[in-house]
Amino acid sequence: MPGAGEADALAAPQHTVDPAVYDAVREGVIPLIRSGEIRPDSSAGPVYFVLHDVDSEGRARALAAALHAVLYGDLEPLVRAVPPTS
Repeated sequence: MPGAGEADALAAPQHTVDPAVYDAVREGVIPLIRSGEIRPDSSAGPVYFVLHDVDSEGRARALAAALHAVLYGDLEPLVRAVPPTS
């Protein structure tokens, strides 16, 4: 059964998220939408990220962990989960 990968900045209101982080998330989410891996109504911020219809729990967890890491400035998990397209 498809799941959703989620991360939110609402749970930590004292945490400021740099605008470059949102850009990184959008750059990661857009290819997932274009490829059909997630539904187009998935959300890429600014304070809540949800990726609908991820094909497996493992993939949903990996994407949620990558989104969480990005919120704290670590882009590497997102790059591993969604390699940049050229």
